[in-house]
Amino acid sequence: MPPNTLPLLLAYTFGVSKGLEREISEIRSLVIEWDLSYDSSLRRGYIVELFEQNGIYQEFKALHWPHGNTSGGETFRRRFLNIKRRYEDFLAGNASESVDNNNEDLDEMDDQQFAAETDLRDFLAKNPERIEKGMTIYSSNGRAGVEFPVENGFIDILAVDKQGKFVVIELKVARGRNKTIGQILYYMGWVDRNLGNGPCRGMIIAKDISPDLILATERVPGVSLHRYKLSVTLEQVTVLA
Repeated sequence: MPPNTLPLLLAYTFGVSKGLEREISEIRSLVIEWDLSYDSSLRRGYIVELFEQNGIYQEFKALHWPHGNTSGGETFRRRFLNIKRRYEDFLAGNASESVDNNNEDLDEMDDQQFAAETDLRDFLAKNPERIEKGMTIYSSNGRAGVEFPVENGFIDILAVDKQGKFVVIELKVARGRNKTIGQILYYMGWVDRNLGNGPCRGMIIAKDISPDLILATERVPGVSLHRYKLSVTLEQVTVLA
């Protein structure tokens, strides 16, 4: 699993401390009947569901998994619960193991895509002038503008341009889709309403910009599209004989 995933051993200990020793024991000793390599992710799915049903998921994240409160953590949560659902469908005979095997590469790609988007976000957050000259990352009262929490979501990067105006930045390592427009408009509206100094701007940064995203953005003032390119430089290392 990628870094920052749900800490399973800490989850077991936390669950036992909340009086869920029997349920935790069942999850730990679960005999998994399919041959896919998702055993730990499947157990995490059962943990998430158990904690949510008992109203202790938020406390667990606060104590042991702060990354769970980011959009990346929510991605993990959905993935774990989806694997659990697929496993239960498999047990019920509603899905074959071969179907899941066909999706295994897609799941691995999802993990790689998540890691790549996190790396891109961290790089741009450390180098905001690579995005736009004079741009800085928003910070106020100890709240940094990276994975900036708003109601019903997280802004990838909340920045401030050289004119002092807010800029909402959404990153997509996969092909940009037009649903991104609705997401960034919500975040922009939230920033204008709650932080003021509007209207803010929005930027969508993606590896590939699809024609439908370009068409949709043409009707949205204040939102711009940007394609990023990666380059690699090699430096020879001198080895002493």
